[in-house]
Amino acid sequence: MTSGRTTGTYPRKLRTKELDALETVLPADRAGYQEYRNLLSKMIVLGEGRRGPGNLVLGFERDRPDTSSPLAPVIAYGMVETTQETFTITLREYVGDQIDVEIVSAHGDEIPDHYEEKRRWTYSAWKPGEPLPSNFERVREVNIDRQLTLGIAVNEKRILLYDAGSGIVYLIPITNFYNELMLHKSIRDPKIALKSSLFFHDLDRYSDEDARAAFIAYNKLKRRVSVVETPPVTKEKSVTAFLRTLFGRQNG
Repeated sequence: MTSGRTTGTYPRKLRTKELDALETVLPADRAGYQEYRNLLSKMIVLGEGRRGPGNLVLGFERDRPDTSSPLAPVIAYGMVETTQETFTITLREYVGDQIDVEIVSAHGDEIPDHYEEKRRWTYSAWKPGEPLPSNFERVREVNIDRQLTLGIAVNEKRILLYDAGSGIVYLIPITNFYNELMLHKSIRDPKIALKSSLFFHDLDRYSDEDARAAFIAYNKLKRRVSVVETPPVTKEKSVTAFLRTLFGRQNG
């Protein structure tokens, strides 16, 4: 298998294997990702991104690649595993009429035109009730509201957010989320509060409501989605409310 830097000048069209890899992390049956597929069909490669080979800035004719603004949050992530290399695929949110993407191996090689594939997967395919696509582990699920579900994968050390409205699966940065969790729990011990990796080890110490409160606080600072902050009505609460109403009527 050969790889290395892509020759040629910019702007240029996406190579067939580049487009194929990017579409891997954009499931066509989810409305939010279909919008990105539509964008890719119209975009060209404006130039190389700040990370070097494999990092591309996509945009439209007569535009210049923006490599100075802060990188946008990741909107989709996955991998293509071949017999010789594993290529990570990272696609960031559409900002300023451009999309920053990265398709690269651990050795910094770009994806070649020909390879023998073993498998491919993407976090974008996850939804509540299913195992993680990468390693098939079960995840802890926390309802944020009626549309949003947080998925916490201990072995993978990932926090995902599934939006039932768009079908998009957001990757939530652990550090910012953990900071809000520590504030919510009033934990000030630096040995705990400054070590976000402990979250997955100590996950059983935190309730669903702790995780929910931490996410809502995080989302206010780093807005990713719209959250209905009223807690979801559980079946138990609904039954209790019904019984209270029933007995209240009988006593009235």
